[in-house]
Amino acid sequence: MTDTDTVAAATAAPKIPTGLFALCLLYGGMTVLAGVLGAKQVALGPLAVEAGIFAFLLLVSISSAVAELYGRTTANSLVRFGFVPLVTAIVLSYIVIQLPTDEGMYEPAKEAFPIILGQSWRLMAAGIIAYGVSMSLNVFLFSKLSTGATKLVAVRAAIASVLSQIVDTLIFITVAFFGVRPIGDLILGQALAKVVLSIVFVPLVIMLLVGIGRRLDARPA
Repeated sequence: MTDTDTVAAATAAPKIPTGLFALCLLYGGMTVLAGVLGAKQVALGPLAVEAGIFAFLLLVSISSAVAELYGRTTANSLVRFGFVPLVTAIVLSYIVIQLPTDEGMYEPAKEAFPIILGQSWRLMAAGIIAYGVSMSLNVFLFSKLSTGATKLVAVRAAIASVLSQIVDTLIFITVAFFGVRPIGDLILGQALAKVVLSIVFVPLVIMLLVGIGRRLDARPA
C-alpha cells in the first residue's frame, strides 16, 4: 500500500467523536472500579450502601449521556461492550489470587487482597446479570422518555436511574443471597439508598457529562 493509499484509507475511516471516545474510556474504567469499591460499606446518614454504587451510578450517567448525545443504538453498544472490561477484570482477579504470594509482600495486604478482590461465583454472576439488565433498562427508559412530554435531561435521567436501580437491586440481591440469608430487608435498604442517590447524584452528573461531551465535540480536530 502506497502512502497515498494509506492517507486515503485514514480519511475514509469513520471518525469517532472526541466526546464519545472520552465517555467510553471513563465507562470502561468504571465497570472495573465498581467491583473493587464494592468491598467497602459506607454510611450516608441513616443510609448504608456499598461504595461500588458510586461507580455504578456513574455508569448509569455515562450511558444516559451517550444516549442523549449519540443516540440509543450507540448507548446500547456501549453497554454491551462494557461486558468486556467487566469479565476481563473478574478473570484476571481470579488468576492473580490463585498465583503464589511473594513472602516479602506487606503483611496486612496479604490478607486484605483476596478479601477485597475475591468473590464467590454467585456474587460474580449476580453482578454480571444485574449489570446487563439494569444498564440496558436505563438506556431504554431514558431514550423512551425523550419522545413523550418529559424532555428535561435531568428529569429523564432521574426517572430512568431510579427504576433501573430498583431492578438492579432486586436481581443482584436475589441471585447473590437467596437461600443464604434473609433478603427482604437487604433489598429494601439497598433500593432506598440507590433511589435517593439516583435522585440527588445522577441528574447533576449527566448534565455535567453532556456538557463536557458537547464541548469536546465542538473543539477543532
